[in-house]
Amino acid sequence: MTIANRLKHFIDGKGISYDTVAHHRTSTSRQAAIAAHVPGSIMAKSVVVHHELGYTLAVVPSTHRIELGRLQDVMDKRLGLASEDEVISLFDDCDTGAIPPIGAAYDVPVIVDQSLSDADDVYFEGGDHRTLVHVSGKDFRSLTMGAYQARFSHPAY
Repeated sequence: MTIANRLKHFIDGKGISYDTVAHHRTSTSRQAAIAAHVPGSIMAKSVVVHHELGYTLAVVPSTHRIELGRLQDVMDKRLGLASEDEVISLFDDCDTGAIPPIGAAYDVPVIVDQSLSDADDVYFEGGDHRTLVHVSGKDFRSLTMGAYQARFSHPAY
């Protein structure tokens, strides 16, 4: 797999230019950033959370951890991490753990951590564990237009 079909159609439909970065198979966004020689601070990591009204895609840099309590306060909802089966049902053309942060391609609302708001470039999983998608920061903000912005993460290390 390279880039997931729904993601590709969505980005192409927006007329956004992007390139892909191949790397050896990895298990986490942080490992993918290292393998692709990309700064982890501009590698967007996606985490699917569930709440009483459905699902939300929380997006943070791969160098950060979500503060679930803070995210609950920001969203004013009780949250939990989505199960693997829930994630597979939402992102059916993606490998587990390689979810792109472009929720609009999958009809999933998005909340983006403010630590990504000023990035000049953003990289993210393309739907498999071997391919990153690279877009300009401006284009990332366009692809996540309508996403709520808040501070809900902290550096993991």
